[in-house]
Parts: sequence; structure tokens; C-alpha cells
Amino acid sequence: MVDDDCEPLQYRVAMVRTPVLFSLASLMIACGPTVPPTVPPTVTPTVTPTVPSKQPPETPPKGTMLWDLTWIEAESVLTRDAVVVLPLGAASKEHGPHLLLKNDWLIAEYYKQRVYEGADVVVAPTLPYHFYPAFVEYPGSTTLTADTARDVVVDIVRSLANYGPRRFYVLNTGVSTTGPLEAAAEVLASDGVLLHYTNILEIAGPIEAEIGEQQGGTHADEIETSMMLYIAPETVDMSKAVTDWAPKTKPGLSRTPDGPGHYSKTGIWGDPTLATRDKGEKVVEAMVAGMLVDIESLRTAPLP
Repeated sequence: MVDDDCEPLQYRVAMVRTPVLFSLASLMIACGPTVPPTVPPTVTPTVTPTVPSKQPPETPPKGTMLWDLTWIEAESVLTRDAVVVLPLGAASKEHGPHLLLKNDWLIAEYYKQRVYEGADVVVAPTLPYHFYPAFVEYPGSTTLTADTARDVVVDIVRSLANYGPRRFYVLNTGVSTTGPLEAAAEVLASDGVLLHYTNILEIAGPIEAEIGEQQGGTHADEIETSMMLYIAPETVDMSKAVTDWAPKTKPGLSRTPDGPGHYSKTGIWGDPTLATRDKGEKVVEAMVAGMLVDIESLRTAPLP
């Protein structure tokens, strides 16, 4: 049904013989009552009281990352009283079929972050190459000569000592590295610079003896694999972890039975199948605590 009073405007104008002026308002009235606009009711907004967060504010780090500074900023932190930390971890060294070549570098980076958070130190970039002669038969492994490894550390420390610091600490993650580090410390002592470094066997030895279940081993083994399950579990492939251990009769490792080092087909020396995250947490936390103690001892140690 159509309402004739509401015909289109064009049609109604055409049908009128006597000129009549129509307004849009009159047509709207003719077509029906005007509906007043709807006025929304006044709504009083609900105010939710602010509840203080129960989370404590994040504790700022105590240290300074050297590479995050400009040279102008570096000048203000590289003072005579500063302790400079140099992380050291191989970025390309075999760790069996279940751990990555960058395994030691990852450990050094982890220690670097923990020390940066927990100690008033200046942290230099991580050194990824040093003295690792025991693993060169396994592709991807790299090493410097002992003299080169010594000199690299000496040159880095001398460069930074030139701006003021006299105390340096190497966050060491290796065993074969200790010889060249000791030699570097002797060279730097003649400059009046004190260099200390982490002895991982000393710090971790007691806790390893307590939690270890393997018959023996020190490389890509139960302990090192446990550490990685704690630090970076995504880098560990436990499906490829195997037991590869026998008492050593020769130093280093060799891929062939008649090689110059201890025979290890896998590059493992120990039993990583016994690794767990809980064991790794105990070792890593003991290492971090030991490093922080080392650094505070260095801070007050007499200079050579």
C-alpha cells in the first residue's frame, strides 16, 4: 500500500496547474510527523581506582657495556679505578653432534650479561678466538697459536689500559686458554696492569664432583651439556647425545684411532646423555658467583 500524500516531489510539482510554492519543510510535514532527535541519556563514567603493581621495579644493571657508548662517554668510565671485563669464548669449536660450534661463545655471552648486571664493571666485547688446539681435526674448529692468543689479549688490554684502567678480568670459558692467559698476565704486569681470569676447573670443580654421574670427561659431556640445557636449551639436540668416553692416553682429541690425540669419533669426551637442566643450573650459578667474587678481589688487589 502506497501513501499518496508522500509521492515524489517531481511528480507532485508536475501535476499542479496553479503555481504553488512548496517548501521542503511543508513536504516533510505532509509526509508524516517530525520525529524529534534522540538525546542519549547522561552517563556518569565509572572511575577504576589505580592499583599499584605488586611487581618490584626492574633492578638496573651495575655495569656498563663498552660498545653501547660513544667515545666521549667511554672516556668517563675508563678510569684508573675501573675494572674492565673481557669475555672469552670460542665461536667456532666442535662440541660433539648435539651442541653447536658457538657453544663456548654462548656461555661467554651469558656470563657477560650476568656480570654486567651484578658488578660495577666496564664490559668489553666478547673475544671469539683463542687457543684451542685439541679440536682442530673436527671441521669448523678454529685455534690461534699460543703466542698469538697471548698477544691478542695483551693488545686488547693495552689498548684499553691506555685510557686509564689498570685492572682487567677475563671471563674465561676454556681450559687450554689458561696457558696463554697466564703468559699475557706476565707481559701486562711489566706495564703495571693486573690481569686475572676465570679458572673454570677451580670454581666448578666442587659442584661438578657433587652432581656428576658420568665415569669421566670434560668436553661436550654431562656437565657442559647440562649447562647448555640451562643457558640455551634450544641449541641442544639431546637425540644426538651419545656416550663417548675412555681414559685418555694422549692429549687432545682425534677422529681416527691412530691420530695424535685421544680417539673420539664424535668429538665428545664424557657422557652427555646424563645431562639435566637442574645440574646445569647448579654449575652455572656456582660459576657466576665465583666470577663475581674474583672481580671484587681484583678490585682491591695491589697493582704490579
